[in-house]
Amino acid sequence: MEARRQVHSYVLRAARMSDGQRRAVDEFYSLYGLTFPPVPNWAELFPHCKRFVMEIGFGNGEATVEIAQNRPETGFIGLEVHTPGVGQLLREIHRRGLTNLKVLRHDAVDVVEALPRESLDGYHVFFPDPWPKKRHHKRRLLQRPFLQEMIATLKPGGILYVATDWQEYAEEVLAALGTFPEMRNPYQGWAEGVTWRPSTKFEKRGRQENRPIREILFEKRGAP
Repeated sequence: MEARRQVHSYVLRAARMSDGQRRAVDEFYSLYGLTFPPVPNWAELFPHCKRFVMEIGFGNGEATVEIAQNRPETGFIGLEVHTPGVGQLLREIHRRGLTNLKVLRHDAVDVVEALPRESLDGYHVFFPDPWPKKRHHKRRLLQRPFLQEMIATLKPGGILYVATDWQEYAEEVLAALGTFPEMRNPYQGWAEGVTWRPSTKFEKRGRQENRPIREILFEKRGAP
């Protein structure tokens, strides 16, 4: 990475965990959770899958679990630092009997730095914290150094898919990704043709507050 981040892109708020979420972490993390550093070979983790996608910051996992259930041929790794969301997703994985979704509770910067080059087929980053105050912009996750690290871990043909309801942040990410010659934007702008991503609570809140939903999808050049 060009420069190691000195600040976190998240705050570990004292969110209340339900009894069910707490039990799910205690009972199911050993079954569906990963430890850091993650395994270097996704095919060993998901032997029945042909593609491997990492979602950064899945919140409570409502979109994550739906996408995984609809795409059983793809192995998904969900990253989240907030324990209530981890518990919620673990409970859903167990309830639905999913074998193509694992959870890792760890800082995304550390995880991406530890990944082998060209080892993933995609990243999903849905509604990352926009840190709207200008003095907090340095905390934004999707800045050029981190994007560069993510791109290095993508296979040729892999995608980087971002959704946000914060216009200025979206413009910043779109411009930054456009500076990487190894990436191409098949939409030549916002990815308005994407229809398979389920709505999340953050998206619904953004729409209620009349903020436009911006989607960005870039592909890494080269044969998939």
